Amino acid sequence: MKNTWLVASAFLAVSACTSAGEPLPAPVSANSGDRKASIDLRSIASDYVKLTLALGEQEPGYVDAYYGPAIWAEAAKTDPRDMRELGNAIVDLMLRLDGLPTSNDPLAEARTRFLSAQLEAALTRHAMMQEEVFPIAEEAKGLFGVTPELRPLEAFDPVLEEIENIVPGYGPLSERVAAFENGYIIPKDRLKTVFDTAIAECKARTKVHFDLPEGENFKMEFVTGKSWSGYNYYQGNYQSLIQINTDLPIFIGRAVDLGCHEGYPGHHVYNMLLERNLTRGQGWQEFSIYPLYSPQSLIAEGSANYGIELAFSGQERLDYERDVLYPLAGLDPDTAAAYWALQIAKQALSGARMTIAQQYLDGEITRDEAVALTQKYQLVSPERAAQMTDFTEQYRSYVINYGLGLEMVRDWIEAQGNGSVWRWKAMERLLSEPLLPNDLKSDLVPVSTK
Repeated sequence: MKNTWLVASAFLAVSACTSAGEPLPAPVSANSGDRKASIDLRSIASDYVKLTLALGEQEPGYVDAYYGPAIWAEAAKTDPRDMRELGNAIVDLMLRLDGLPTSNDPLAEARTRFLSAQLEAALTRHAMMQEEVFPIAEEAKGLFGVTPELRPLEAFDPVLEEIENIVPGYGPLSERVAAFENGYIIPKDRLKTVFDTAIAECKARTKVHFDLPEGENFKMEFVTGKSWSGYNYYQGNYQSLIQINTDLPIFIGRAVDLGCHEGYPGHHVYNMLLERNLTRGQGWQEFSIYPLYSPQSLIAEGSANYGIELAFSGQERLDYERDVLYPLAGLDPDTAAAYWALQIAKQALSGARMTIAQQYLDGEITRDEAVALTQKYQLVSPERAAQMTDFTEQYRSYVINYGLGLEMVRDWIEAQGNGSVWRWKAMERLLSEPLLPNDLKSDLVPVSTK
């Protein structure tokens, strides 16, 4: 594995020479061999983008975001390639990439590693598009570059016993929890006000630490008929469309969750920093496209979830929700601590979702059993358990990116230092560079305190 901190050092050194948003000069190669390798790498990157667009024509939703040359997107539509051609193109790009000489430029090496990982994922997804089915552990490794270590559901029973003490009474625990949480629903006529306020606070806390691109913004919509609770569609040019699903009641805690996860310092910021620093700054076209089923998603989802903790540490979040959001939602602030205690306890159950998904997708349990187990081990209503199972059916092993991604990102960032400043700096680096999930396992120390 290459020294990713060396990559970071070079990247920060180059970035320091330019103002935010301005294109960076192309690296000066030491010899003609390096110049040729650089040209070859740019050519491979461009072909990778075109290939990803072509794969996106075969599977709606495969391309999560694209803001590169419009002519490439149009060509993918007007001159489609069949699955055989696409499979050959993936292998050809992999061979071309493997044929590049080792570079002395750490940025070029990081770029090569990133493209290699993305192509491995494309090869796996290409097989799945043709109805090849993998065991979930193998699928996750192929698409996202990690193999989840799943715990048996029985391992979560002690957590359920602890929550029994928080929500005492009779009947199934999931029903008692659902009944308790029904007292914390944001009325529909107050949703926009509550979410606007929460997102503004998420942005304000992020801006203290990040230099956000000038003119960045997002549009928020409330939608129905989705298997997810929120989604960020990055539009390019530092703009996003954030959609919030209102099929089911939205609890007060989701305002901060979704505001940070989909917005600041989550998906919106992640995509903006990649666009500014890599697509525009380095001229790396491969970052103008984001294939959903790729190692990028573990970084994206893990960092978006960790961003909630980073922006709102425990007591700070309780204080903010109680003093600001509860009154806006028309809820009793005096009950905020009880609701917060339950949410903290439920976080220890997050790993159960991956285990249930594996059992269901690998055919070990039926859908009805998956819904029932989700209701029991995620402590949600039957309707929400069904929606979560719908998500698993649609996105399959993607579910690992939330829990496992959070754990990996949290461990990596918090290893950089105990102070808030250190963690925000590590977060910014994570969102600005071609890091891969395996890089989060590196036991390395930072070389810059910039």
